[in-house]
Amino acid sequence: MRIRAATPTDIDALVDLENAAFSADRISRRSFRLLVSRPTAATLVCEDEGGILGYAMILFRKGTGLARLYSIAVSPRATGRGVGRALLEAAETEALGHDRYLLRLEVREDNAAAIALYRRAGYRKIGRYEDYYADHTPALRFEKLLREEEHAVYETPFYEQTTDFTCGAACLNMAMGRYVSADYLDPVWEIRFWREATTIFMMSGMGGCEPFGLAVAAHQYGLDPEIYVTDTRVLFLDTVRDPEKRQVMELAQRDFRQRVVEADIPVMSHAASLNTIRAAIARGHSAIVLVSGYFMFGKKVPHWVLAHGDDGRHIILHDPWVEDKIEETASDAANLPVPYEIFDRITRFGKAHLRAAVIIKGKR
Repeated sequence: MRIRAATPTDIDALVDLENAAFSADRISRRSFRLLVSRPTAATLVCEDEGGILGYAMILFRKGTGLARLYSIAVSPRATGRGVGRALLEAAETEALGHDRYLLRLEVREDNAAAIALYRRAGYRKIGRYEDYYADHTPALRFEKLLREEEHAVYETPFYEQTTDFTCGAACLNMAMGRYVSADYLDPVWEIRFWREATTIFMMSGMGGCEPFGLAVAAHQYGLDPEIYVTDTRVLFLDTVRDPEKRQVMELAQRDFRQRVVEADIPVMSHAASLNTIRAAIARGHSAIVLVSGYFMFGKKVPHWVLAHGDDGRHIILHDPWVEDKIEETASDAANLPVPYEIFDRITRFGKAHLRAAVIIKGKR
C-alpha cells in the first residue's frame, strides 16, 4: 500500500468508493472535483496494485492553526488491513505540514469502529451535534493536539450567527452566554442585540454593529465593557454612498457615543494591542474584536469575532460565521487558534487600518 495526494484523474474512483462505503451523506462528484483542487483542502488516497483502497480529506481554515478531517472512507475490500489507521496518520502529518497543530472531526455516534480508532489514536471527545446526518443520527466531535501541548478547556459557549449581518450581535450572545446565562444563546436575543447596536446601513442591505453600539448593548444587559478604537469619528461611512443613509448612520452613532458617556463606559482612543487582549483574557475577560473579513473568508467587509482564550502562541477565537458553502460546521469556527502574528494582521480593517475592540469584563 502507498499513500499519495489525489488528482483529478482519481475522481471516478473516489465517487465509486464513496458509494460503496456510505449509504447516505455522500460527497458528490462535483464536490470531489472542487475539493481535490482547492488550496484550502487536501485529499489523500491509499492504494495498492488493485486500485484505491481509501481516502482522507482534510480542510484548512485560513489564518488559523486548525485543520478538520472532513471525510475518511475505506473500501469494503480493504477492511481489516489498517487502511483507516494509515490514512488517519497521513492526515495528521498533512495537517502538521500546513502548520496546523489541532485536528478536529465529526463521526456518527453509532460508528463504534471509527470511534474506537480515533480514541486509540489519541483523540478526545469535545462535543455532540444532534440530528447531524441525513437519517437524523447525532455526530460526536473529536479533536487531537498534534504537538506536545496541554489541552485547554474554554468556558465560552459558541453561537453561530443566523444572518449575514449579525456577527457583532452573535459575539454578544456568546459573551452573555458565558457571563450571565446560556438562555442568551438564542436567535431572538441575537436580533435584539443587533437592533440595539447596529450602524443601520452598510454597503448593501442591513448594517452591522459598531463598537460604541456593542458596548452600549453590553452595558444595558449587565456586562462591564471597555472600548478601544483608533478612530472615534463616525465609522464605516465609506461603505455607504447614499447621503440620506449616511446621515442616518451619523445620527445613530452620535446617539451611541452620547449613551457611552452617560453610562460612563471607558473609551481608549488607541488599539487594543495583542498584549492588552492577552492580559484581558488572563484576567477572565473576553474581547469582541473587529477583523477584516477578507482575511477570514475572502470578503472585504468588517467582521466581529470573540477572543476568549490564549494558549501561549495563539489567540483563541469564536468566529460566529460558518461558511456552509464550503461544508464548514461549528467545528471549523469555534475555538479557532490564531497565531499571534496573524491575529495582529487581521485585526485591521480598510485602507485606514481601523482597529476596534470591546473588552468584556464580565458582569458589573
